Amino acid sequence: MTETLFPGITARRIPTPRLTANVLERAGGDEPVVFVHGNVSSALFYQKTMLALPDRYRALAVDLRGFGDSDTLPVDATRGLRDFSDDVASVLDALGIARAHLVGWSMGGGVILQLLLDRPELVASLTLESPVSPYGFGGTRLDGTLLTPDAAGTGGGGANPDFVARLEAGDFSADADTSPRSVYRSSYVARTDVPDEDVWVASMLTTKTGVGNYPGDSVPSESWPGFAAGPNGVLNTMAPTYFNASGIVDLAVKPPILWVRGGKDAIVSDASFFDLNMLGKAGIIPGWPGDEVAPPQQMVAQTRAVLDRYAANGGRYTEVALPDAGHGPHLDEPEAFDAALAAHLASAS
Repeated sequence: MTETLFPGITARRIPTPRLTANVLERAGGDEPVVFVHGNVSSALFYQKTMLALPDRYRALAVDLRGFGDSDTLPVDATRGLRDFSDDVASVLDALGIARAHLVGWSMGGGVILQLLLDRPELVASLTLESPVSPYGFGGTRLDGTLLTPDAAGTGGGGANPDFVARLEAGDFSADADTSPRSVYRSSYVARTDVPDEDVWVASMLTTKTGVGNYPGDSVPSESWPGFAAGPNGVLNTMAPTYFNASGIVDLAVKPPILWVRGGKDAIVSDASFFDLNMLGKAGIIPGWPGDEVAPPQQMVAQTRAVLDRYAANGGRYTEVALPDAGHGPHLDEPEAFDAALAAHLASAS
């Protein structure tokens, strides 16, 4: 059995009106920093980052519903990422935290953007680590407009069924390209020597599978590749028909934002092979109708464009690009990530 909690990190379950959530904590000062993990992961991934924070900060990391040791509850994808962001807000309310710095990785970046839109009074600052585009995952042009009315090719129908089956079976091996360990190595990190791999794989394997959780369902589409996002489950929460956080540009109060990304990110990029349109363009999925109809999503360019508007409307943001990092800069380049986060928090306090 892999020991997954590091020395200095404690875990407890926090009951709220929405769910009982598992929360990791590193004790510290009075200024809370709350970490929100991404898809197919859990709060375990952020332990080293929590431990590296200056002592003035109280570090907490929340397991989202259906991940880690939080309750397994269905996810209503028609609310976008709000089931998750409302859960995080309920944890903060239950802990009596009136304001916090929020750090979100990948899907977690979208979760904290949604929380900023709905509960801005809770947010002292945002740190977006390899975040999902403010326009969701897949199916949009640079300005966020939909390629098809139903955003064909997005959501739960795009998940690899063997990967899902191996998650459900608790496959700890690297026997196939679709095993969680192999996906971690090929897609989460760019380095081959990141320590504590067993802990990170164990974290991935806490993902609950099914229609209401990961990956979710799909519905038929008349457009290539023949499916669109269904109303249930994790991947559908990020479909652009359900999620759009670009409204942050119009908020009256705009907390400072740090955006950290890896130059070798295999998941969130302007040429992501997790984007069905990119797979079609590369000839991996047949029948692709071409760039005019189904261009790959410009995820990084979209995020920069929205953050530029955020700054033009009175906010501020800092972009930190780590050229040798993958999807998890806090894993690949922990010293650089920790330094950037500490400087951002100090400037926002």
